[in-house]
Amino acid sequence: MSFVPHERSSAASGGRTGGPGAQVRAESPPAGYWRRWCEDAPQPAMQLLVDPMAAETAEIEATPQVVPAEQGEPAYRILIVEDDRSQAMFAQGVLKGSGMDAEVVQLASETMATLDRFHPDLVLMDLHMPGMSGIELTALIRSHAAYAHMPVVFLTGDTDPESHLEVLDSGADDYLSKPVRPRHLIAAVENRVRRARALKLQREQEVRRHPATGLLTRTYMLQQLALAFPQQSMGALHFVVIEGTSALREHYGYASLDAILTDAGRLIAGVAGEHPASRLNDNTFVVYWPGLPPDRHAIWARQLRDVFIGQNLAINGDNIRLRACVGYVDLALGFKDAGTALGAAEEALRLARNEPNAIAAYRPQSDAVSEHAAKLLAQLQDALKNERLELAFQPIVSVVGGDHVQYQTLVRLRDGSGQLHTAAEIVPLAERAGLVHEIDRRVMTRAIAILGEQRGTKSARLFVPQAARSLGQDGYAQWLLTSLADLGIEGKQLVVDVRLADALVHSVLLREFCQRMVSAGVRLCLGQYQTNAEADALLSQLPLSYVRLSPHYTNKIDQQAIQDEMRLAIERAHLLGLQVIGQHVEDPQTAATLWLSGIDFIQGDLVQRAADAMDFDFQHSLL
Repeated sequence: MSFVPHERSSAASGGRTGGPGAQVRAESPPAGYWRRWCEDAPQPAMQLLVDPMAAETAEIEATPQVVPAEQGEPAYRILIVEDDRSQAMFAQGVLKGSGMDAEVVQLASETMATLDRFHPDLVLMDLHMPGMSGIELTALIRSHAAYAHMPVVFLTGDTDPESHLEVLDSGADDYLSKPVRPRHLIAAVENRVRRARALKLQREQEVRRHPATGLLTRTYMLQQLALAFPQQSMGALHFVVIEGTSALREHYGYASLDAILTDAGRLIAGVAGEHPASRLNDNTFVVYWPGLPPDRHAIWARQLRDVFIGQNLAINGDNIRLRACVGYVDLALGFKDAGTALGAAEEALRLARNEPNAIAAYRPQSDAVSEHAAKLLAQLQDALKNERLELAFQPIVSVVGGDHVQYQTLVRLRDGSGQLHTAAEIVPLAERAGLVHEIDRRVMTRAIAILGEQRGTKSARLFVPQAARSLGQDGYAQWLLTSLADLGIEGKQLVVDVRLADALVHSVLLREFCQRMVSAGVRLCLGQYQTNAEADALLSQLPLSYVRLSPHYTNKIDQQAIQDEMRLAIERAHLLGLQVIGQHVEDPQTAATLWLSGIDFIQGDLVQRAADAMDFDFQHSLL
């Protein structure tokens, strides 16, 4: 990049200037291509040598004034992509001197990572750079939805009109011809950023409500809830789930189901009125009433449930009626953040599905249990802080033999007395405390490290349990893929294990995650599988490789009806090309019944108890 410096200098005729220790040398390239360089890294405030012909212009050009952002807004953030260090530092100095926050990238290949970290308002880049041209880099930037509207401005000394047209065709917003004076640079950048921020605000305001339903968008709703906690200690959160949607999707198709759920959203919006309401995923809605008195919580839940009673909704020429379950939480219980409150409402929703009236309130533990839970929670928090969570491994063995080396990872917590606590004890506590995502990341990090340590040998395949909400966290999928790639681990060595109940509630998040994983070879297992209309529909909607049967089958395997149901469940999975795991196998009779039913793998104490070492002999195992 070439800039006409604005500082007035007595050295315009060729003398040396600058602060102590900074020796600046001059050269005289062709007119219009003035550049500067220093023996040491230039400082933004350093005086520059300029072309004598430009001195008069520079002298009448006043020092640019600081350009403030709008009241209360952060400073304008500018990313400068320039391989010439001296030119990059000069541009940075000009922009910083005007009150902007400017950062420099000298390698085009580092631009995307810096965009993700720095979140600039505008990219100012050179056209001609080694390795990747500015046009190629712009195309790469525009290929990411997050940067589709971010201004990109080129600086070019190319006077060919065709080159200018090519720059604009590449997706750039503007170009500035070199040499450019500081005042012109500042004005161009300031105007572009101001307009970009105004358009962004307008877009955000336009998408706060879904145009078809009138409900708040999911993103905006979650933002508002995040702002409300922990101060909010009155009112209630109500979760509404539409039952039977998987069967409807299977029968009518996704597009028709989405139209029906849009109608359901309009009904929810109508009854919610001025109270914030949003569609969280395919079939789950949330309604937030900050000032709702405690004696009205259950009444409001019935109103939300009953909004669908008597409502005939048309789908492909048929009239259907929807059923809803409602779970709610009293915010007076006190929650440190929105995630914890939403988790409590979700837990209430699970309870509601088993209630005759399809309504349930979140029930905190009794005081006696809470005292024990509080101690265990403190131990869990300490274990997370000091990296003391442990993993146990239980082999998953093929019923036909072979050398398939695969284990399920099981998280364990060792308390101060040395006692080990299982996932069944600590995960419910973690859910209420909002720690599930942190636990999931620690467990996944450890599992990936183990796979990395085994690289080059016959490594095991690890089944790693994860909550669907963790998988849907921003950046989690990319972090997982990057971690595998950094250690050279094949995706097929990792199986992400998600519980059925979790998958049903967060099916949208799970599908988005799966789309990222499939191309990398990472596999998915649906755990706690028990056949029903919704669960069976989910089998065909997700790119699964495995299903793990619910303990419901092994616990009652002596009953003929259970055996028949289990056999049908296994056959259904096999028709979809899935392999089936039977768990909690503790005796030979259960193993034999599973084998006769067509099971592929078994897991349980009959094979081996969960242990802290992966030393099971798969090749010579006999079942």
